[in-house]
Amino acid sequence: MIAVFVFILGLIIGSFLNAVIHRLKTKESLITSRSKCVSCNHKLGARDLIPVVSFLFLKGKCRYCNVKISWQYLLVELSTAILFVLGYFLYLSSYCPLNICSEIPLNILLVYFSYITFCSFLVVIFVYDLKHYLILDKVVVPAIFISLIFNLSLGFNIFNLLLAALIVSGFFMLQFIISKGKWIGGGDIRLGFLMGTMLGWPNSLVALLLAYIVGSVISIFLIVFKFKKWGDQLPFGTFLTLATVISLLYGTQILNWYLGYL
Repeated sequence: MIAVFVFILGLIIGSFLNAVIHRLKTKESLITSRSKCVSCNHKLGARDLIPVVSFLFLKGKCRYCNVKISWQYLLVELSTAILFVLGYFLYLSSYCPLNICSEIPLNILLVYFSYITFCSFLVVIFVYDLKHYLILDKVVVPAIFISLIFNLSLGFNIFNLLLAALIVSGFFMLQFIISKGKWIGGGDIRLGFLMGTMLGWPNSLVALLLAYIVGSVISIFLIVFKFKKWGDQLPFGTFLTLATVISLLYGTQILNWYLGYL
């Protein structure tokens, strides 16, 4: 039951993240603006905004203009919910036998809360970069400060976090300088800094390597099946955010597995 509650919470947060992603582009207020159909601009009621249920009930179409709703809305809600549940099983489930949570240490709750906060930022960065090939400072910069606050509260060493941030962002900065901005964008540099403040060292290195592995595999797939041509631009921030999420969940295990083979 607790996992179901966490899943529903993830759906609700995912719905909110969809609104954030849309309004970052339109520059509408998150506080005063009401949700509306992106096609006909009709304001949406409560029954139109139930995560997943509304999409399925309406068969993926707007109730008012019958135009198809982007699959982004459903996928973001489900992905966020799944990430929340994965974090629950990783961090909290051992403290909740028989679906009764009691005496969960405060630091464990803080770890989980930091995890879902980090994932929420990463989902926004992932989708926005995928859609618009752009990583926004107005998302990344607050995420850097928030991740520092969380991790310092959890006992991370400030020098470890900053070292990781400088190494990853410095690596991207070097590529930016050498290629004169052709290989990497400025947003990737700042995202690299965020990876460091979220993951610390050496997990940020794990994420960096994973990003290139995942990016290479997906790029080859897209080229082989002719979705992309050689030389086409791909939003590298999507690979970085995906790798960061994986490292948040399993970075230490991946590192230990690798070191076990040395």
